[in-house]
Amino acid sequence: MTYDEVAVPVGARADVDTEDDDGRTTVTLTVTGLQPDREFGAHVHTRRCGPDPADAGPHYQNQADPAATPDSPSTDPAYANPQNEIWLDFTTDDSGNARATSTVEWEFRDDEAESVVIHDHHTMTAPGEAGMAGDRLACIDED
Repeated sequence: MTYDEVAVPVGARADVDTEDDDGRTTVTLTVTGLQPDREFGAHVHTRRCGPDPADAGPHYQNQADPAATPDSPSTDPAYANPQNEIWLDFTTDDSGNARATSTVEWEFRDDEAESVVIHDHHTMTAPGEAGMAGDRLACIDED
């Protein structure tokens, strides 16, 4: 599902591959045809894609931030970090293609990791903005 047709033009493709094995999870995102030579953020989210970019919910966290709410997602680096979430930031080449992989030392809980959202820029890490990556540009449901 595309929300920004400049950054993610009609015809762009994104594929997500997830492998769980012996307490580890590896997620690989492959994109083609996006806006070339551009930085993007991408994360696993808790709900499936929908017509509203917010439909995908917040980032999936292995250990959920107790201070986060549906209207105020986690920005605490103790929880919003690439060891507790799946961060798939990437930069497209001159053809708009890229690939990103993240491996973590845990497996998804059943029915709690439902989509990957592509965001406007690479993920920030400072307190109060950790995990933030700008507008939601596109969403891919996990199968």
